[in-house]
Amino acid sequence: MAARIDAYVDTSALIAFADASDTYHPVFRRLFAAPPSVVVTSSLVVTEGHAWFLRRFDRVRALQFLAMIDDMPFIDVRPVGTPELQGATAMLRRFADQDLTLVDAVGLHLMRDGHVTSCWSTDRHLGLTGAPLAIHTA
Repeated sequence: MAARIDAYVDTSALIAFADASDTYHPVFRRLFAAPPSVVVTSSLVVTEGHAWFLRRFDRVRALQFLAMIDDMPFIDVRPVGTPELQGATAMLRRFADQDLTLVDAVGLHLMRDGHVTSCWSTDRHLGLTGAPLAIHTA
């Protein structure tokens, strides 16, 4: 049996938390202020967030994003290796009718056992395996 995950954090949640102009900033500011015990994300989410801030703003904001992740010791950043990529590929095949990114598919793979209390994301695709999205439960 897989370990319980209280929250899986997607890139969109991290961006919304870090960017005060984001529509969902208040929701994620509240969630990050009092995180649950087990919060996970993937190294690909961190990579995607860094790239977003680099493209949208500049390298200073991209580095600030990485510093923000470092300042969140409650987030378990899981590495993505061959097993995770294989699981993500299975998710991409399972949901072939959806426009999923590999980052989304890795997230779905990590949440697949249904032991996730909440998915912190603004992307409806992350709810495909039944994990409730924080924006719908906030």
